[in-house]
Amino acid sequence: FFFKQKTAYEIRNCDWSSDVCSSDLSDLVDGAAAKFAVGRNTVAVVRIGERVYAIGNRCSHAEIALSDGEVDCDTKELECPRHGSAFSLETGMPNTLPATQPVPVFVAEVRGGDVFVSSEAAS
Repeated sequence: FFFKQKTAYEIRNCDWSSDVCSSDLSDLVDGAAAKFAVGRNTVAVVRIGERVYAIGNRCSHAEIALSDGEVDCDTKELECPRHGSAFSLETGMPNTLPATQPVPVFVAEVRGGDVFVSSEAAS
């Protein structure tokens, strides 16, 4: 079973035991991050338009929740709220200091209006 981490979002059980999905893409605020438990991982899920991205929720530099940071929709980055490191939503790589190590990236997709996020980091 999976548990939601943010009360603003409804999560329902999925057909796959390794995935989590939101009840609807429209439950995610466009241009913002939300924190979810996906398997054993805490993941920041970001909606930009009709696409979704998922990266590890902990800054590799300061161990701060990235889901509390600002999303840059143009560069597809999520900024750490503590020191400002900006992580690519596509690769997990930090594009600004002080972070130098990437965060994991998870496969995220929209199917039939539902958001699916893999519980295993993409290789």
